[in-house]
Amino acid sequence: MKIFPYIKTVSPFNSDKMNNDTEKPKLYLETTVPSYLTARQSRDVIQLARQQITAEWWNSRLNDFDVFISQIVNDEAGSGDPDAARKRMMAIQSFPLLEITEEVTELAEKILRKGVIPEKGARDATHIAVAVCHGMNFLLTWNCRHIANAEKIKALENICRSGSYELPVICTPEEFSERS
Repeated sequence: MKIFPYIKTVSPFNSDKMNNDTEKPKLYLETTVPSYLTARQSRDVIQLARQQITAEWWNSRLNDFDVFISQIVNDEAGSGDPDAARKRMMAIQSFPLLEITEEVTELAEKILRKGVIPEKGARDATHIAVAVCHGMNFLLTWNCRHIANAEKIKALENICRSGSYELPVICTPEEFSERS
């Protein structure tokens, strides 16, 4: 089962984990983060808090990381309301694209086959697989249904271990609110 027929992009870095203290951690930015960053101010208090936390992270912590996205992020960010899509695309335009390789596709399919993420969440499985296969240190998201979910993370760790992969730290911008 093929998930996405995306054209491969060239990965602009060595996908090995950081190997010295001078390198920035590698962070995969999932689409919900730029979506919260650029959205009109919400009247829902939870959504508004996420928007504010995202803006604070973007302004104070973004440059602490080497940030990467994938073609899926580009496609999701570019869809919907044209004005909102333009704002999202502007926010992510400088980030390099990670390649959606056969290895990424196979891992995403395995995540779906194991039932960790339902078929309707195939893009979410692929976000995770991209971050895993490219050796990201962090996967930043506000998607708490399929990605930043404690029960899912445990199952994802098991899948990754069985394939000799390491799951990146999956977290929300809120978890980076304080510098250590």
